[in-house]
Amino acid sequence: MARYWLSIDLGFLSGHERLYEWLDSNEAKECGENVATFLSKKSKLQIAKELAGLVDQECRLYLIDLKSSGKFILGKRKRKAPWDGYASVATEVEDSA
Repeated sequence: MARYWLSIDLGFLSGHERLYEWLDSNEAKECGENVATFLSKKSKLQIAKELAGLVDQECRLYLIDLKSSGKFILGKRKRKAPWDGYASVATEVEDSA
């Protein structure tokens, strides 16, 4: 059995009941806001196909395993992360003191 982690972008997810039902039936455990972990004998590709059939295509799902690390199985990385620019703001504040 392999351990997987699933990151779910709920901002794009409507009708999350089918996904939650899948997570519950796979005895997934909560790992923080919108992140779950579970064990499975299935391959990453098999899991990705199952999950893709449960949610809207606009949803973002990122599946992580220990062997091949992480990959978006639905959606893609945003061009700009919410934290972009914070490091330069912190540096400017420190320099002005």
